[in-house]
Amino acid sequence: MIEFDDLIRGSAHFDLAAVSDPILVRGDGSYLYTLPSVVDDMKMKISHVIRGEDHVTNSAVQVQIFEALGGKTPEFAHFSLLQAADKSGLSKREGSLSIRALREEGIEPEALISLLARIGTSDPIQPFQDAGPLIEGFDFSKFGRAAARFDPRELKGLNAKILHGLSHEAATERLGDKMVGQAEWAVIRPNISALKEVADWHRMIAGPITPVIDDKGFITDALAAFPGGELGGESWAEWTAALKEKSGRGGRDLFMPLRLALTGLDHGPEMKLLLPLIGATRARARLEGKTA
Repeated sequence: MIEFDDLIRGSAHFDLAAVSDPILVRGDGSYLYTLPSVVDDMKMKISHVIRGEDHVTNSAVQVQIFEALGGKTPEFAHFSLLQAADKSGLSKREGSLSIRALREEGIEPEALISLLARIGTSDPIQPFQDAGPLIEGFDFSKFGRAAARFDPRELKGLNAKILHGLSHEAATERLGDKMVGQAEWAVIRPNISALKEVADWHRMIAGPITPVIDDKGFITDALAAFPGGELGGESWAEWTAALKEKSGRGGRDLFMPLRLALTGLDHGPEMKLLLPLIGATRARARLEGKTA
């Protein structure tokens, strides 16, 4: 970093001894942000400074300092500050929007970049796996003057869409030894909003889970009609068709008791896809009411 005194004393236009403005130097002679930031920018040859509109007044003073020190003044741009969805201000003191907090919540980098690149602009906010198109289409003329509103639900929705398009290879890099097989990932992927949910869905498939059986008679009949041999893509349709004919049930009355018994949940991926992953042995055990 350039030493302040060396730079300032070497300038023919800047007299530190004459500076009395409190926005530059404290009473004890130490420097405030306004002056050191200019020196840093000169050292690093910063070409553009982009920041919130609350720095507009700083920019005017800093332009003067650049000129006084004989430096090249960067291009300055100021964007409107973000507001919460209810129009209240966002405070960094709360910490809820720190990168660490977002990471712990399961927000993917691509989701955050997709949002920040377009929030407050005339372009639609969409999920991008690759930042290339965002960089190429970035233009300050697209930003409006009104404060942009940040809605956490929008970010979470973007995150889910990013994950729904994530390849098995990319997911493996992020999950490491917690990764699931390619077939399992294809089934789980459309149902997650954060990667940390993969472990819960994997446990639902591989167990152990405790089945939920409210209609023991129907589940007993279902166990008796359970297909033999290796389960495949048509096993669920064939099994439920046989049960429908025998029981006269249809729709939710037919499918929900089976889902609860096989997964312990009333929601999730399509059962025709789940059943082969659960496997015949584990499925039979759960239909028997065992934790498996």
